[in-house]
Amino acid sequence: MAARNTARKRAFQILFEADQRGADVLSVLADWVRHSRNDSRQPPVSEYTMQLVEGYADHVRRIDELIAQYAVDWTLDRMPVVDRNILRLGAFELIWMDETPDAVVLDEMVQLAKEFSTDDSPAFVNGLLGRLKNLKPSLRREEA
Repeated sequence: MAARNTARKRAFQILFEADQRGADVLSVLADWVRHSRNDSRQPPVSEYTMQLVEGYADHVRRIDELIAQYAVDWTLDRMPVVDRNILRLGAFELIWMDETPDAVVLDEMVQLAKEFSTDDSPAFVNGLLGRLKNLKPSLRREEA
């Protein structure tokens, strides 16, 4: 599923850019889509990337609440920007997107942490998303 892997990486990059710029994530997504259509050197933004970013935007407050609640001794503001956005993307896909197996989501997010963040980040990302995975049934009941 190289296409899904690429889609996740692009979604992470969009979330990261929005966070860094203090911009609305949907505006950044729209910029990426526009640039990909107007510049043949830019790769297209896939449907799955759009689904991930738009889904995250729909649940941003709850996702940040969950990360803040379960990230022991870390506030969102103190977290590395890369880790925070990998966790945001992973939390959305894990809790709200049923078509992807939980183990795949965890593995993909750990791989993003290995590629883009510090040596300690993969374990941090895996631990926090693993906790959310275990709580997923009760978190979904809260949403209902």
